[in-house]
Amino acid sequence: MRLFKQGTLLVGLVFVLVYILPLGVRPLFIPDEVRYAEIAREMITRGDWVVPHLNGLLYFEKPIFGYWAHAVSLLLFGENNFAVRLPSALSSGLMALLLLYFTNLKSRTNPQQSLATLASLIFLSCLAVAGIGTFTVLDSILSLALTATLMAFFQATKAVKSSRQERIWLIVAGACCGVALLTKGFLALAVPVIVIVPYLFWQGRWKDILRMSWLPILCAILVALPWSIMVHLRAPDFWNFFFWHEHVKRFFSENAQHGRPVWFFVALLPLMTIPWSFQLGSFWTGARSKMEKQQGEQELMRFVLCWLVFPLLFFSASKGKLMTYILPCFPAIAIILSVWLDRYLVQGNRKSFNVGVIVGMVFFGLMFLALPIVQIVGIKSVAAYSSWFPVLVGMSALLLTLVFFLFSYRSTNGWTKLILYALAPIPFLTAAPGLMPDVTLAKKAPSAFFAEVAQSIGPDAYVMSAGNLVRAVNWGLKRDDIYLLNGTGELSYGIEQPGEDNRLLTFEQANQMIKDHPGKVLVFSKQRDYKKWKEELPPAKNMFQNHEQGVTALQF
Repeated sequence: MRLFKQGTLLVGLVFVLVYILPLGVRPLFIPDEVRYAEIAREMITRGDWVVPHLNGLLYFEKPIFGYWAHAVSLLLFGENNFAVRLPSALSSGLMALLLLYFTNLKSRTNPQQSLATLASLIFLSCLAVAGIGTFTVLDSILSLALTATLMAFFQATKAVKSSRQERIWLIVAGACCGVALLTKGFLALAVPVIVIVPYLFWQGRWKDILRMSWLPILCAILVALPWSIMVHLRAPDFWNFFFWHEHVKRFFSENAQHGRPVWFFVALLPLMTIPWSFQLGSFWTGARSKMEKQQGEQELMRFVLCWLVFPLLFFSASKGKLMTYILPCFPAIAIILSVWLDRYLVQGNRKSFNVGVIVGMVFFGLMFLALPIVQIVGIKSVAAYSSWFPVLVGMSALLLTLVFFLFSYRSTNGWTKLILYALAPIPFLTAAPGLMPDVTLAKKAPSAFFAEVAQSIGPDAYVMSAGNLVRAVNWGLKRDDIYLLNGTGELSYGIEQPGEDNRLLTFEQANQMIKDHPGKVLVFSKQRDYKKWKEELPPAKNMFQNHEQGVTALQF
């Protein structure tokens, strides 16, 4: 128990350093972070916790639970970057906690330790998990709900058939699946099915598929039903739009948003699992080893292999793909890698592992050298940072990362090598949010700039925005009445609703508004958009830029 507590404390420390402390460092990025922040803010200001709105318009691209999570966080901690990102970070931390309780196998390299600690550290230290977990998207919340669903169902398969314990675990699985359904829709039903059905067949328990499925399905429906009915009564077209646009069109359409080739996720996995992808040789040797299985290891490994392979194939078959879609696979990846690495190192061989350590040192060493070079040479002849402080912080963090790798390389104890390797990327991951170049912040995080410009005119200004920036304008100005100029972006559905067409302006209508309200009109756009619009608008009274490659604010 003492060792388990030590492992929990270590995982908790990593979670705080990487996922909690840096949350407020970086401003909110477009499009995702400001979108979810603004929908939650409008939910609070409107007092409407049933029908989602963005810029005061109906917004039906996702169900409600993720918006609830962000709105509650804003109510508790205020309208700030920390509060907006906290649900994603907490979701990652809770997944690591679930891994601590789920991966109850003893380490072969150190029988006094549990592989749960290693699996949790692998999960938290993967580049993609850390990046997504400190970024405001719904995928972390969805992944937590699906992880809890699958882990609870696995526990049910280990219980006595038809026992009270089995029913309890099935109810928990169903309730968590219902939360996942309320977070991202029908995808939450597909993922558990494509994991559980192959696993039960593999175990020779195909007769249990129907017997064990009705209770979690019923519980999932009961969890999702109240809001589903309420949103149908308030906005009858929600489910029609959500099903066809967000599911059928995204999965099957040749013109699906974020279209990628079928091999996209497989090709991306080595990047997403840095630094663990550097240990490919060790994984391969560990996977091929013929060691005697520990108690419960075969069932667990079969389950997590189904958890990894079938969702990966499912998402790869979709026409639309984003890196975040396969985040639910990462708890399974962490368990598999922890077992394979432990099998490899217990054999006494260190060569392949040390090669992976060297590759890690070269990779992060090149980043260490690149930071001052980029600052001196600049990005398009402009210094990456306005001061050397971020460069020095980044180099210090990378130096600590290299020290951890060095200690891992020199260690002769297998368990110690694993833990030191897992801790190596933590300093860099902690510092990474503060290492965004100025031009990146100017392009991707303009909300504070918009708010500063708007203050110079006052709250009664008429504000227009390009459709691709409106969420950042909403969040920066704390307003939901922004006019859209020359395009709707993702707000096309809301604009098409009766009575909302006046929110979309042509250049002729914009010019008339400028004429009617001199000195009181603001237009926000990306600089490349303004270059195209320049001839369509009258000369601006004042023009503001946050960076020569950033965004533009025009006062008329």
